[in-house]
Amino acid sequence: MRVVIAEDSALLRQGMVLLLEEQGIEVVESVGDGEALLRAVATHRPDVCVVDVRMPPTFVDEGLRAALVIRNRWPDVGVLVLSAYVEQSYAVDLIGDDDRGVGYLLKDRVSDVDEFVGALKRVLLGDTVLDPEVVKQMLARSRRKDPLSSLSPREKDVLSAMAEGRSNSGIAAQLVVGPAAVEKHISNIFTKFGLHPEDGENRRVLAVLRYLGA
Repeated sequence: MRVVIAEDSALLRQGMVLLLEEQGIEVVESVGDGEALLRAVATHRPDVCVVDVRMPPTFVDEGLRAALVIRNRWPDVGVLVLSAYVEQSYAVDLIGDDDRGVGYLLKDRVSDVDEFVGALKRVLLGDTVLDPEVVKQMLARSRRKDPLSSLSPREKDVLSAMAEGRSNSGIAAQLVVGPAAVEKHISNIFTKFGLHPEDGENRRVLAVLRYLGA
């Protein structure tokens, strides 16, 4: 495996070079900014690039932008981006429409040699590598976006019938349950949606609107 490393911290950059070389991985060049990274990739055409998200001159997202250029210009070159913090938008931008040979890890993972080298090998093979913390936050965000995710299957059935304009008795007849069960399900729906009694009769309408919006 031939690797280019882009990291503005000289200490961390040299540490990664030594770490990878000890694992028998050839580091063809190590650089400290995005422009130097692009020149290194053009010169060496490595198998994988290890890229820090924040590099000179602004230390915002220069590394990420360089990684996106690499993904577009040299799609056969794998890219493993390192970040000190979880930024879901970075992972989404990096993967884009092509999830092959790309990875996004927190810098803390570099200290675990097996995990770091394993991630590089997976990227080399064309896999997608996402830090567990990134995945966790993406799943949490997805759950927050879906207002129906907290409902049980039966509560979803009740809400669907409400959206069809059925009364409680009509819902009970459709689902073959008692009126008390329907009232309990509707109460649970209101609670999970954060719709309180002071919202009055509008709670039923608001619940249906959330269902339709989902």
